[in-house]
Amino acid sequence: MKHLIATAALALLATTTLNASDMKQIRISTDRTDLVLQVGDNGRLYQSYFGERLLNESDLKELGWSVHPASDGSVSRRGWEVYSGSGNEDFFEPALAVTHNDGNPSTWLYYVSSSSHPVEGGVRTDIQLRDDKYPVDVTLHYVAYPKENVIKTWSEIRHQEKKPVTLSAYASTMLYFSRPTYYLTEFSSDWAKEAQMSTQPLLFGKKVIDTKLGSRAAMHTHPFFIVGLDQPAQERQGEVLMGTLAWTGNFRFTFEVDNVGNLRIIPGINPYASAYKLERDEVFTTPEFIFTLSTEGTGQGSRDLQAWARNYQLKDGKGTRLTLLNNWENTAFDFDQDILAELMKEAKDLGVDMFLLDDGWFGNKYPRKDDRAGLGDWEVTHDKLPGGIRALTDAAKEAGVKFGLWIEPEMVNPKSELFEQHPDWAIHYPNRETYYYRNQLVLDLSNPAVQDYVYGIVDKLLKENPDIAYFKWDCNSPITNIYSPYLKAEQGQLYIDHVRGVYNVMKRVKDNYPDVPMMLCSGGGARCDYEALKYFTEFWCSDNTDPVERIYIQWGFSQFFPAKAMCAHVTSWNKAASVKFRTDVASMCKLGFDLGLKELSADELLYCQTAVANWKRLQPVILDGSQYRLVSPYESNHMAVNYVSTDSRKAVLFAYDVYPRYQEKLLPVRLQGLDPTKRYKVEEINLMPGTQSTLPANGKVLSGDYLMKVGLDAFGFQPMQSRVVELTEVE
Repeated sequence: MKHLIATAALALLATTTLNASDMKQIRISTDRTDLVLQVGDNGRLYQSYFGERLLNESDLKELGWSVHPASDGSVSRRGWEVYSGSGNEDFFEPALAVTHNDGNPSTWLYYVSSSSHPVEGGVRTDIQLRDDKYPVDVTLHYVAYPKENVIKTWSEIRHQEKKPVTLSAYASTMLYFSRPTYYLTEFSSDWAKEAQMSTQPLLFGKKVIDTKLGSRAAMHTHPFFIVGLDQPAQERQGEVLMGTLAWTGNFRFTFEVDNVGNLRIIPGINPYASAYKLERDEVFTTPEFIFTLSTEGTGQGSRDLQAWARNYQLKDGKGTRLTLLNNWENTAFDFDQDILAELMKEAKDLGVDMFLLDDGWFGNKYPRKDDRAGLGDWEVTHDKLPGGIRALTDAAKEAGVKFGLWIEPEMVNPKSELFEQHPDWAIHYPNRETYYYRNQLVLDLSNPAVQDYVYGIVDKLLKENPDIAYFKWDCNSPITNIYSPYLKAEQGQLYIDHVRGVYNVMKRVKDNYPDVPMMLCSGGGARCDYEALKYFTEFWCSDNTDPVERIYIQWGFSQFFPAKAMCAHVTSWNKAASVKFRTDVASMCKLGFDLGLKELSADELLYCQTAVANWKRLQPVILDGSQYRLVSPYESNHMAVNYVSTDSRKAVLFAYDVYPRYQEKLLPVRLQGLDPTKRYKVEEINLMPGTQSTLPANGKVLSGDYLMKVGLDAFGFQPMQSRVVELTEVE
C-alpha cells in the first residue's frame, strides 16, 4: 500500500510540475555556443537547439520544442530527449537503462526543477528529472565556461526502491544534430602507435568506439573524438564538435544516424560486463563529458580546450614544469648506486631540473631484474642500492638536481612477496588457468584494503624520503582474468568500482601531497583523460620516441591537450635522425631526455645544453601560450606549429621537414595568432655549434601582418631536418 501511495505522489508531482513549467526553457551558454533545453508539453525534457550562440532573447522563444518525425509519424510522437530512458516510445539507443524491482525495464523521466549558480570560471546548471511510476531520480549537471567556449556535463542516478535496481546503461549525456552529412575523426592506438587519426563518414546506423581493457583502457583507442558537421573536420574553418570523456576505465561512444538522417551522440562508461547493482539511496555518478563546438575548425576548438584545461582541470595547470633526465633508455635494469650518482651529475651538466630513476630499483626476495618479478614489493633492492632512496636523494642534492622516481603501484607480479601473502588482492579467476599480460596482474582496487595498500606505497616513500620531487606512475597491463575475489557474486561492479578505487588513491595522494608533480603513464599513452589529469600534472604520450613518429603522435594528442600536459623525451630511437631533430621535436611539449650523455659528441652535448636553456626561457610561450597547428604531417611531407604568448609579444615557430620529395614545391609557412600591428624580430635558435642560420628572414624585423599573410621560408629538402624560430616584438 505504501508503494502505491508513493507512486501516486510521484505521478502527481510530475503533473503539477508540468503545469507549472509552462514549457520552460533552460539555456546553457558560453560566449559562442548555446545549448537550449526545453520542457515539452508532455513534461519531459528535450534538446531544442545546439549551435552558435543566439544573440537575441526573442529568438529563444521561437525555438519551441522539436518533434522529429519517425518513418511513420502515426507510431509515436518523438523528440530529442535529453536523457532518454529505455523502454519508452523512442526507437533508438537510450542513455539510461534500469531494471526495477518488479522486473520492469522501462524508465520515463519527467522534468521536476532546475537551478543555476556561478562556479569558478563559469556557470553550473542542475536539472532534476524523475520517473512518474518508480522512485528513480536523475540529476543532469552542466558547467559552461563562457570565455573558453567549453561545456562539461555529467549525470547522477539514484533511487528509493526497496531493493537494488540494475543499471545496464548509464551515459553521461546525449547530444543531437540534424545536418546533411557527418564525419567522424577517431584516434586509434596501440603500443607505440598512439593517437593515430582517421576520418570516415557517419551513415545510417551505429558507429561504436569502445574499450574493454579496464586499467590500461585507452591502449587501442583514446577517449576523445571529433565530428565534422557538413564536411570533414578542418583545421581553420568549418563547424566541429570536439568531445572527450573524463574516465580512466572502459568507455563507449555511440554515434547513431537514424532513419531520417539525424545524429545522436552518446558518451559514457562502457556497460560491457558491468550490469551495475545500485543500492537504495546510493548515487551513481557518471564521468564528465567535456566538449566544445567550434565554428572555426579544430584549431580554435583545440585552443579552447587547452586553455580550459590549464585554467580549471589539469593539476597545477598554471604552474611550471620540470625538465628531466631519465635513465631507462640508458641503463634499463642494469644500474647501481654509483652509476645513478654519475647520471645525476650528467643531468646537472645537461642543464635539466631533475634526474628520474625508472624501473628496477625494488624487490629483495624477488629482485626486479626484469619485468617478471618484484612488482608489489616496494622496498629498495639492498644489494643494488645499499643506501636506499635517501642516498639517491642526497646524491641528487649534491649534484644540484631534484630526484624523481618510477612506480607502478596498481600492479603485482605473481613472483612477489605481496602475491604470496595476498593472492586474493589480485584480479584473477578462482577456477581457470591464469593468463598474463607482461607477466603481471592488476591489483583489485575495488577492495578498500587494497586501496589503503596502494596509497601506503606512495605515502611511505614520501614520509621516509621527503626529497622525492616527482613520481612517474605507470600502469602497464589491462585487466586480465576478470574476476574480483573481493566482489564475489557482484562482478558487474568490478570495472566501475576498480576505477573509483584508483581515483580514491589518487585523490588521497593529491590531498596529502599537493605539491608533488606526477606523470601519468600507461605503457605509453594508454591513460590520457581529464579525470586522471586532475591528479597528474602531465602524461606520457608514447613509449615510441622516434621523432618522426612523435610528430604524428603529438599532433594527435594536441587536438585535446595543452603542450604542458604532454611529456616528450629525447632518446636514441631513430639514430638516423640528428640529435637536433630529435630535440626540436621534443621541445614542442614538456621537454625531457632519456639517453646517456657519453654517447653524444661535444658539439651535440653543447647543442642539447643550449636547447634546454632556450626551452626553459621560452617555457611560458610554449606551455602557456596559444598553439596554432600550421602544416599537418597527414597532408604534406612537412609539419609546422607555432605558439604565441598571452600578450602576443613573443612567439616560437617549430618547422620540420619529415620526408620531403625530391625538389618538391616548398611553400612559405604562414604563422597565426600574432598581432598584425606589432613588429617582430625573427631569429633562428637551436642551431648546431659552428653553423649559421640559412633562414632567409633571419635577423629581419617583420610585421605580424606580413608573417601571417606572406610567411617564412622555413622548409627545406633534406629528410628529418628542423628549424626553431623565435619571434620577439620590437618596440
